[in-house]
Amino acid sequence: MEKRRLIIVGSGPAGYTAAIYAARADLQPLLFTGIQPGGQLTTTTDVENWPGEVEGIMGTQLMENLKAQALRFGTEVVDATVADIDLSVRPFKMKTEQGEYEADAVIVATGASAKWLGVPGEDNLKGKGVSACATCDGFFFRDKKIVMVGGGDSAMEEAIFLTRFAETVTVLVRRDELRASKIMQKRAMDNSKIKFLWNTETKELIGTDKLESVKVLNNKTQEETDVPADGFFVAIGHKPNTDFLNGQIELDENGYIKNIPGTSKTSLEGVFACGDVIDPWYRQAITSAGTGCIAALDAERWLINQE
Repeated sequence: MEKRRLIIVGSGPAGYTAAIYAARADLQPLLFTGIQPGGQLTTTTDVENWPGEVEGIMGTQLMENLKAQALRFGTEVVDATVADIDLSVRPFKMKTEQGEYEADAVIVATGASAKWLGVPGEDNLKGKGVSACATCDGFFFRDKKIVMVGGGDSAMEEAIFLTRFAETVTVLVRRDELRASKIMQKRAMDNSKIKFLWNTETKELIGTDKLESVKVLNNKTQEETDVPADGFFVAIGHKPNTDFLNGQIELDENGYIKNIPGTSKTSLEGVFACGDVIDPWYRQAITSAGTGCIAALDAERWLINQE
């Protein structure tokens, strides 16, 4: 069993920033990338709000840059997922497909995963016209009709992105208004390829070998209609990736890790958390990176005190 002073679980902006700071503090961190190396930014195209990138940067390129910077300072990056972790013993123990490890301190930066609707036809048609990643799959719907569901900033960003390929993008919104910021609302509403169906919910996805249409319900009139669609994209939020913790540290009612305000400290000494796994509100690359910095500094000071 391999022993490390610090293991970082997760490889988004939070995980890699934590690694950069920890490596520069000579903690020689080991980072497990998890099931989605690079995190959610690898499914994003242009990142326009990362400080210093005046012209914007591709999400995948930003994550490659952060990874390279972490490696430069001595972080060991392993493409593996932590399947089991035991925080009841010290040093902490964890298992991956690469083997078993021990750590004096752990930083959890596992982020959050896309939520699905759970409607009939969704599971059967995943990969056959149904997706939760516009930037991954939008290319396959050139000159096609797309329906998507969601009303937040990410939903509007994905709708706008899909117009690069699609003939039309129809956005289903459960309410009579969007949750997205004003600037994102304006961008979406000004796009001639995007139209909105208000007070509308998805009832069923129709198709056998591929998606054919979306059965929707107007929750005001209770009228059901079929909307022809070649593609269906879900952008309704995320679930924090905390199942592997098995309730060993304190979580909120939605499964996000609770940290001591102003710090990355969790309910268990020696375990720190950062990024989207602690943040149900902002969910921005830059806020994740900031909390990654905090986690590394907190972990460094904690380890020094233990020594």
